[in-house]
Amino acid sequence: MELDQPYVWITTRKLKPGMRDEFSKSWRPSEFPPGMLRAYELTSPDGNEVVGISIWESAESRDEYRKSEVESQRRQAMAPYVLEEQSGFYLARELKMPKSD
Repeated sequence: MELDQPYVWITTRKLKPGMRDEFSKSWRPSEFPPGMLRAYELTSPDGNEVVGISIWESAESRDEYRKSEVESQRRQAMAPYVLEEQSGFYLARELKMPKSD
């Protein structure tokens, strides 16, 4: 998949110590929303920080999901395991790697 101005939502959450497994069970949405093209979960080696990266076809599709009941329920389920959360919404482009000879 080549990135050409897709919309990327990145959320970083610091977890309560020892809560990684419980958080992981609550983090996955019950359904993946229309307009989400891809999603990634990155975990720090100690398991106390999780970064979620989702790629969207439009800002509107991400906004609709943020307002949905599915997202509201997911956030409520995660809340007991999260100490801190930060997120941002970005436009992305893929950087081409030069070919080696």
